[in-house]
Amino acid sequence: MRAADVLQLVLSGLSIGGIYALVAVGFVTIHAVTGVINFAQGELAMVGALSAASASAARAPLPAAVSAGAIAGAVVGLAVERATLWPALRRGRAVADVVLILLTIGASIALRGAALAVWGSEPYLLPPFTPGPPLELGGAVVARQTIWILALSAAAVAALQLFFSRTQAGAALRACAMNRDAARLSAIAPARMSALAFGLAGGVAGLAGAVITPVSLATYDMGLLLGLKGFVAAVAGGLASPPGAVIAALLLGVLESVFAGLVSSGYKDALAFLVLVAVLLARPEGLFAVGRLRRV
Repeated sequence: MRAADVLQLVLSGLSIGGIYALVAVGFVTIHAVTGVINFAQGELAMVGALSAASASAARAPLPAAVSAGAIAGAVVGLAVERATLWPALRRGRAVADVVLILLTIGASIALRGAALAVWGSEPYLLPPFTPGPPLELGGAVVARQTIWILALSAAAVAALQLFFSRTQAGAALRACAMNRDAARLSAIAPARMSALAFGLAGGVAGLAGAVITPVSLATYDMGLLLGLKGFVAAVAGGLASPPGAVIAALLLGVLESVFAGLVSSGYKDALAFLVLVAVLLARPEGLFAVGRLRRV
């Protein structure tokens, strides 16, 4: 295989890895604050994709359509938290982690059913952010949308990092992640921080769905694989480190692309779960974890 072909596979992998990164960061954000793994995260990306496509079909300008996708993801993410976790946790007694996980799985199924009822089974299209022929780089061809995917993924992750490190709300979220009881004694409401975490994660997922739609059509069931791949990346990155989740997501995207090009595209989806099993067996705390993961 020529070097240009390998470069082509790597660039394609980075493109899809950028989407996995946005979904994975949502997993990490929610788990850090609440200790919950939100298996409805992929469906939030689906809602963002379909909302952006619908807004574009209604002749909204492209920036407004993408914003609509991100806002829809944030609103639905907040609704998922209020409808599932909040009623379970407000009773004042400990709720088993498996119950909370099952609630998010139920939410994901409900969101897929609602999307099927609202949008149907037909795929929806969003035009490329920058029309024009692909770009050439070192003998490889790069779609213009790939540049947008990587740029917006990097911008969203950087914005989240700044939010956590430079704002009072971000500091409150980090306080809840470190010790919920101590945060409560400091007049920080963990319930509000949980809602904020779900809203942020939903907004990032909605952006991911909108950005990937020009490359992969938006459908009511697209969130299942996106969520599972994002979960694999989040676990591989340590489930507590946004930078680690991003690196793991990019590596997963490249591995899938190279595997599909060199071996078979029919088995590339199974590769992610082989990676998950390998990580859990060899280094369950994650490849890039700096400390032992624990819930506080």
